[in-house]
Amino acid sequence: MSAAAEKVDITVANPSVVDKYKVAGDIAQRVLEEIKKLAVPGASVYDLTTKGDELLAAEISKVYNKKDFPKGIAFPTCISVDDTVAYYSPLEGDESVTLAEGSVTKIELGAHIDGFASIVSDTVVVGGAPSQEVKDAIAAAYYATEAALRTMKPGNRTTDVTRIVDLVTKEFGVTALEGMLSMQHVQNNVCGKKRVIINPNDTQRKSHETQKFEENEVYGLDIIISTAGSTGKFKVKQTPTNIFRKTDLTYKLKLRSSRLAISEVIKKAGTFPFNVKILEDQRRSRLALKEPVDHGLVDGYEVDYEREGKPVVQLFTTFAITKNGILKFASPQKPNLEGVKAIENEELKTLLSTSLKASKSKK
Repeated sequence: MSAAAEKVDITVANPSVVDKYKVAGDIAQRVLEEIKKLAVPGASVYDLTTKGDELLAAEISKVYNKKDFPKGIAFPTCISVDDTVAYYSPLEGDESVTLAEGSVTKIELGAHIDGFASIVSDTVVVGGAPSQEVKDAIAAAYYATEAALRTMKPGNRTTDVTRIVDLVTKEFGVTALEGMLSMQHVQNNVCGKKRVIINPNDTQRKSHETQKFEENEVYGLDIIISTAGSTGKFKVKQTPTNIFRKTDLTYKLKLRSSRLAISEVIKKAGTFPFNVKILEDQRRSRLALKEPVDHGLVDGYEVDYEREGKPVVQLFTTFAITKNGILKFASPQKPNLEGVKAIENEELKTLLSTSLKASKSKK
C-alpha cells in the first residue's frame, strides 16, 4: 500500500473524526451540567474542580476502550468566580474560594478522544438570581457567540468576527475582555495557528495576522464579557498558576527535576493543558516547571482578574466549519433571556435570524 493510501484524514471531512469530537463533547457537556448542579452556596471551588476532573476521567474511561487508545482530559476543570476571568483551579492546601449566594461562576472543562478535543464553558449565578448587569452580560455573551458562529464561515476573515462581537457588546453597553483569543483546534493541539482576537489591544492590532476561515476547520470560540462600567482590562494577582500546557518547542533542560516533570507531563497529558495536581509531587512541580516555562517548553495559564473588580461571564463553544454549515460539538445551554433588551442593530438581527446550517445552492 502506498504512503498516500495509508494517510488518514484527520479533519472533520472524516466521519470517524466527527464521531470522536462528538463523544468528547457529550462527555464535557454532561460533566459540566453535573458541576453546575453542585455549584451551590457554601461549595468549595477546590472540591468542585476536583470532582469535575474525577467525573471527566470516569466518563472518558467508558468509551473507546481499545488497548492504549489515546484519550483523556483536554482541559482540567477550572471554576473562576466573579471578577476572576479564567483558569482558577487550586491545589489542596491552596487558598480556595467558597461560593456565595449570587456568585458569578464560570465553569470550564474539556475531554479529548484520540486527540480530538471538545472544550466547553458556561456561567451560572449561584442561587439563580443574577443582577440586571449580569443578565445583560450573559445575554451579550450568548448573542456574541451566536453572531460569531454565523460569521465564521469559509472565506470570511478573523477580523470579521472581531467586528461582529464588538457590535453585540455595544448593543448591551458591555465590554469583551481585551486580548482574549479563540483558537483553532487540530488533533492533539487546542492552540492551533489560526486565532481570533475578540477585543484586540493596540499591540495586537498591529502585529496580528488576519486569516481566512476554511471548510473542515475546528475552533474553540471563547467569549468573555465584563459587565457594564468595565474598561475590559485585566490584571494579574499573586494567585498561583496551576494550569500549564506543553508546547512544541524543544530545549535541553539542565535540571533533573525539570526533566522528570516534563517526562511525566508528556506521559499523562501530552500536549493538552493540565493541572499540576496530576504530577506525583505537586508542590515541587511548580518549581520543577520554572525552567521549562522560562525556555518556552511549557506555557502557563495565568489567573487573571477584571481590573475594576467587575463580574465577568464566559461562554466557550467547540465547533466545526463544515460543508453543511456550523456543527457544534460542545456548547453551553441557552441562557434565560427574560428581562434583557432585544437586539436593535439591523445587521445583527439579520445575521442572528440565519441558520447555522449552510443554505443549499440552487442548481
